[in-house]
Amino acid sequence: MLSLIVFLPLVAALLLVALPVLGDVVSRWVWVAVAAVELILMLFVWQEHETTSAGALAFEEQVPWIPGVNSSYHIGVDGLSLPLLAMTAVIFLACAVHSLQETDRPRLKAALFLFLQSVSMGVFVSADLILFFLFFDLSIVGMYFIIAGWGHGDAARSAMKFFLYTFLGSLSLLVGFIGLYIASDPHTFDMVELTSQVPLAGSSLVGGAVLAAILLGLAVKTPTVPFHTWLPPAHTDAPSGGSAVLAGVLLKMGTYGFLRIAMPMLPDAWRAWAWVIIVVGIISVVYGALVALAQTNLKRMIAYTSVNHMGYIIIAVGAAGLVADDSTEARSIAVTGAVTQMVSHGLITAALFLLAGVLHDRRGTYHMDRFGGLASPAPRFAALFAVGAFASLGLPGFSGFIAEFQIFTGSIAAAPITAVALVGILVTAALFLRAFQKIFTGETREESLHFTDLRAPELLSVGPLLLLSVAIGILPRFLLEVIEPAAAMVIELVGR
Repeated sequence: MLSLIVFLPLVAALLLVALPVLGDVVSRWVWVAVAAVELILMLFVWQEHETTSAGALAFEEQVPWIPGVNSSYHIGVDGLSLPLLAMTAVIFLACAVHSLQETDRPRLKAALFLFLQSVSMGVFVSADLILFFLFFDLSIVGMYFIIAGWGHGDAARSAMKFFLYTFLGSLSLLVGFIGLYIASDPHTFDMVELTSQVPLAGSSLVGGAVLAAILLGLAVKTPTVPFHTWLPPAHTDAPSGGSAVLAGVLLKMGTYGFLRIAMPMLPDAWRAWAWVIIVVGIISVVYGALVALAQTNLKRMIAYTSVNHMGYIIIAVGAAGLVADDSTEARSIAVTGAVTQMVSHGLITAALFLLAGVLHDRRGTYHMDRFGGLASPAPRFAALFAVGAFASLGLPGFSGFIAEFQIFTGSIAAAPITAVALVGILVTAALFLRAFQKIFTGETREESLHFTDLRAPELLSVGPLLLLSVAIGILPRFLLEVIEPAAAMVIELVGR
């Protein structure tokens, strides 16, 4: 089942490239159909996982691949990866629907997005470090071509900066993986075996060096301060669907790597570095929010809020390393909140980037000062943007509140200093309200005049993303009951 989910989009992508006779219209609908099938398959996996697995890998497949280094095609899902797989399927389907009005080489664009969906799914199901690295690196390649081929502004430069930064991070990640392989006995790249072995336990110097290499690679992808500088230009110049996938899916590969690789395989080093990780998280939260507040470009503002929101996750995973006798439950809550935040941020920020893309599609600009009173000619656009803004700032009733409440409840209990990051929520509220006032309220002027409201594909792509955020915010149990057993297992592994 998981192999089908991973490789079905890749097969469809190859068919679209090999059969130009399909044409643009058929290609768009093939993309939508494959993305819809992927979501249906994920719903089946979700349902079966609830009844067959409680924290362990489900739907596991393992076949020898590179026997000389004990690397295998090993895949599976648990409560950490399953929510991210489902989120990925939802976001790619939203992008497919949004692109039904695409006129710029839609066949090639559909093929590239299907390829990117395939490798993204592969990252979240990988249970072998080499397999993880393969999919992780291919996601960089796919996004590079999306930004360079369909972006605007200085797209070529932004795509190059994105590729070089994240590729450098992936090389650091590979060095860390090789370090784990060398230290393991017997040598292996299998994640399950490495987690059970804890190969560098008791070796503070080498363990710290290997963790530093892995953290650098994942921090660039996340991204955290100061490794975030590739993110704003990449988002600003990427097409709206590319930005939605970059923020919604690709950034989660970094934070997922913390939970899947760094924490359980290097628990001693993680505990030793916990305070450094917490400080980096606090800086990312506050810095990301303040810099976002200073932006006049809507898309750039949303990009910096991603630095802010990823900072909350970094705080939570850092707090998970502060082991104490009475902190187990609190740290488990923080990790649960971190995974919930990954899903929440993916849904909400993908919706906001798709909405921001509407401004550029209609008027060729993201500058907020050139709009005003847009709520009058585009009430549906204004309503959905308001919902997205309130969801992003963590208002009760949305998924962001559930995630941030858990993160701060668990983190403050383990490390009271993390309460400093609460100021980030206040600044985020200010920046979104300011953006909404500038664009949608007041007298209709300049670029807002004769603005066309959201069309059906735009409504059908953004609406379900925000509806899911509301569903999680009001009825979070269906998500939390999947995450909590896996979060508790991570805390147990870190405390060894």
